[in-house]
Amino acid sequence: MKLNLLTTSAVVLVAGLAFSCGGGEKTAETSTETATAEAAPVEVSLEDKYKDDPVYIKGLEKVKGSDCTGCHQVERKLIGPAYADVAAKYENTEANVTMLAQKVIAGGVGVWGEIPMAAHPNLTEEDATDMVRYILLLKK
Repeated sequence: MKLNLLTTSAVVLVAGLAFSCGGGEKTAETSTETATAEAAPVEVSLEDKYKDDPVYIKGLEKVKGSDCTGCHQVERKLIGPAYADVAAKYENTEANVTMLAQKVIAGGVGVWGEIPMAAHPNLTEEDATDMVRYILLLKK
């Protein structure tokens, strides 16, 4: 009788373990679903997004060779607005490129607050235009 009771207990124990561990497939599915949910899309910076664009490369070179970065950054307001904010405000049209290039050369105040943007009379219209084209690419 002891043997039958021991055998019955072992069968019940094994059956209980099998039942409680059943659904191993669900655990695998859940792990896969969780991993998929956790894999959020990688956010690419504006600089990385356009790094191979010839307009970006040409404009960036001219911006870095100027005093623009003393007041502006790509995605963060400094003294003046972020380039991304300028790009969000102005559609990338020839009329806006020309108008903004003239503002870069002439300077101004009032559009972004009371802090004036210094004039850049030594910039050529071509250089200012290349810089503005670069800036208007930087939409978020």
